[in-house]
Parts: sequence; structure tokens; C-alpha cells
Amino acid sequence: MRKLLPVFIFLVVIFGSFAQDKTGLNVLESLEFHDKVKSSEVITMHKSGSGLLGVVRNSSRNLMFDVFNESLDRVQNKLVAIERKEEYCGQLAYGSFMKVFTVFAPSKKERILFCYEFNIENGTHTKTELFKADVERNQKLFSGANKRQTGFAISNDGAYFVISTDNVKKHSNSYTVRVYNSADLAIVYTKAYQENTKKFYEPNDIFIDNAANVFSLGKLYQEGRAQKKEGKSNYDFVLNKVTQDVVASTVVEINQDEHIKSLVFSNSESKLRLLGFYSEKKVNNIKGVLRYDVDTEMLKVSKSKSVFLPEDVYKDLYSKDASEKKKDKELSSYYIDYVLNDKQGNTYLLAEEFFVTNVYVATGMNGGGYWQTVYHYDDILVLKFNTEGTLEWGRSIFKRSGAPSYNAFVKKGELHVILNSGKNLKEKEDGRVKVSKGLFESSALYDITYNEAGDVKYNKIQDNKKNKYYLPFYGIFNAERFITISGGLEKKFLILE
Repeated sequence: MRKLLPVFIFLVVIFGSFAQDKTGLNVLESLEFHDKVKSSEVITMHKSGSGLLGVVRNSSRNLMFDVFNESLDRVQNKLVAIERKEEYCGQLAYGSFMKVFTVFAPSKKERILFCYEFNIENGTHTKTELFKADVERNQKLFSGANKRQTGFAISNDGAYFVISTDNVKKHSNSYTVRVYNSADLAIVYTKAYQENTKKFYEPNDIFIDNAANVFSLGKLYQEGRAQKKEGKSNYDFVLNKVTQDVVASTVVEINQDEHIKSLVFSNSESKLRLLGFYSEKKVNNIKGVLRYDVDTEMLKVSKSKSVFLPEDVYKDLYSKDASEKKKDKELSSYYIDYVLNDKQGNTYLLAEEFFVTNVYVATGMNGGGYWQTVYHYDDILVLKFNTEGTLEWGRSIFKRSGAPSYNAFVKKGELHVILNSGKNLKEKEDGRVKVSKGLFESSALYDITYNEAGDVKYNKIQDNKKNKYYLPFYGIFNAERFITISGGLEKKFLILE
């Protein structure tokens, strides 16, 4: 029996796999280039109008700024020193410039926001102090306690950008927007909003239009910070409009029996919409999707149009046979990653299941061990809305991963999801395709493609063995090309076009 076991395993591997097509995208690689210092994170990549590619990365006590030509040969490489207590907090890009924001904490109460502006065309950079702020209790200015957030956004024409900060006062729940001219970093105006000493406000998303009007969306709790009170929603969603002269707000009408974690802006063909998920049980669950239309001039929000998740979502996750039983089951722990628009005005929303577990790892026979935190980046939810905002179709990717792993873009009417998985994707007996990597399995890079009708193909880009391991999560889509970078000291770029 022992001699037959390897043969049996081999047969299972063969018949558990299914035919995978080669991607229809043109695949190119750059020449290899070497980093003198280790870079831990790609902060941003942006392509200028002339075809130059700018890349900014974190590198211990430095920001690393690179420029590559159209052949992806490195033509500029600079290390920009930052202070020991200076941390990256956001980025924006438009035209030939990339703006990287850092916050410096010279003392327990003082915070200084800097903007590093990188010129892709000539390889130069500047550092500008934007503002100073005082904080309490050694709090951070950005992403501080109690889920308080800070937003960065740039107008569609690139003329203005906005920074929204928590004022971080003990007895006040107040936020401030600062609007800047992108060209010279001059302040256009500063306005406080949602100044409330009794109710807690949690910002969700921010948007700035070409006239420098700011729209901020958030959740205002009625009492305390509990999501529910006596089984009903304990919050309102509030849409704020901030201009140089006026601060106005309106309440987004919600069904008190629907529980909503957050809403995001979708801006397509000058139509501003709010999108999000709702549950009939609790805010971390998903039963269906919500859509609101916004009249930006009158600051009016239409009644919600809600719809259950399509059956195909459950078929992809649980199989065709099980989907009928599971369709009343709510999904949980999904976070919106991408809201993409195509040239026809359709909108694609992608959300990934994310949760954290703690696992005890035994290290010896005497009872020793330690607890390990495990991050789960699992199933992906894919939804398409047409130009009228109607949900056309929904699908899922049955996935398992331990790190941020995917990127997405729309090209020629098709949605492409780029990710790494096992070398041979497995089709289970119930028809589902599991996107994961086995313990001893080598990996491959995939292009999961959805056509306009939502039909899916699992296309392989490359086997990663004996090739560079590319990191789709850090990629960008610009001028009909997707570009991403590999890991390690000896790096390459991958181009899909």
C-alpha cells in the first residue's frame, strides 16, 4: 500500500485541477534593477503624461524615490531622509507630481504635517510644512483612537486637494477640512465641521469636486457608540457639504431595521452616489447592497435602493446545490477595496473578507509555546452596477490568503482581478474553484477576468517558480497598462497591457 500512495496523490492532483487559459493581456517585464537598501513598502506609483513612471517606497529612515522611462529602465534613484518620529500617513498623485504626506511628532502634544512633492519629469523633490496641530494624551493626529480617521482626496481635474483631520479634543468631536491649491500648496480655506460635544461622529469617506467643494460622509451616533439600541440602528448617516463660505449637512434616510457598517462615494460621469452593504442582523454582516443618488447642488439624497446579493455570489462560495440553502445566510467581515468606473459609466465594487485569529503554536514537549496572530484575506465579492445605478450582476472569488494579495482594473469592458495563488487551481467536486495555495505547492500569478455579463475565466499569467514573484497589491493601472513590482533586492516590473 505504501508504494501505491504517491500514485494516488498524483492522480488526485491531476483530476482536481482544471483547464486554465493563458491571459489575453500582453505580458512584458522590465530589466532587473538593484536596490542598495531594503525597501519595505511601495507607497505609491504614478505615470506622468510623458510616459515616465514614478515610484515612492518606504525604507527605514528614508523615502525612496525612483523614476523609470517607458522601457522601465531606472533613470533616477534618490533617498530622502525623514525624522525618527516622522511617519507616512497618505498620498495623492496627478499629472507629473506625486504628493506623499507624513506626520512628525516632536513632542507628546505637537504634530506637524509635511508634504513631500516628487516631480516625475525632472526627478526633483520638495518638502513643505502644511500645518501644525496640538493633540491630547499623546494621541496621533491621523487614525487615532476610537476609529477616528483622516481623509485625503484630490479633485478630478487635479486642481485642489483636501485633508480632513480629527481635532482630537477630549470633550469635543470636531473635524477640520483644509483645502489646498495643488499647484503651489497654498491654503485655499480651512473649515471645522461636525462640532458636537454630545454625539460621536465617525467619518467614512471624503470627496472634493473641481470647484473646491468638499463632501464628507460619516456616521453620527445617537447615544454612546453602540451600533444598535433596542434592536434598532443607533446612528444616522450624515452627508456634509463644506465650502469656503458655508457648512451644510443632511441626514441620509436609512431603514432602522437595516444595519450598515459604512458607505463610500462613487463618482461616475459627474454623478455622485453612495454605495454600501446592509444587514438584517448586525453591521459587520452583508445581506445586500445599498445605493443612494446625491444632488450636490441642493444637497439632497434620494431614498435608498436596496437589493439582495445575487444568487451567483452564493454559488461561487458554497456551490450550486448549497446556494439555495445558503442564500438566506449573511456574509460577514467584508471591507470595500475598490470602486472602479469604466468608460461606459458602469461601476464595479470589490470587497474582501478580512478577519484576525490568534493561534497557539507549541514549541516543545514541556508545554512551551506562544500565541501567533493570523491575518485572513479571504473571499472577494465582485459587483457590477450599470450607468443607472442598477445592480447587473454579482460574483465571488472563493479565496484564501494570509496577506493583501490582489489588485483590480477595468480594460476594454472587462474586469481583471490580478492575484497570486497555487500553481494549479482546483475545481472541487461541487463545481467551485478554490483560489489558494497548498502547503507544499508552488505559486502562480493569475488574471481572473469577468466579461460584461459577469462570466468568469481563470487565466494564468505565469508560474512563479524560477520567475520573479510580483506583488499585485502595490500595482497601478494607468493609460491602459497595469504595472506592478516584484519583491526582493533584485527587482523587476511586470506590465500587462
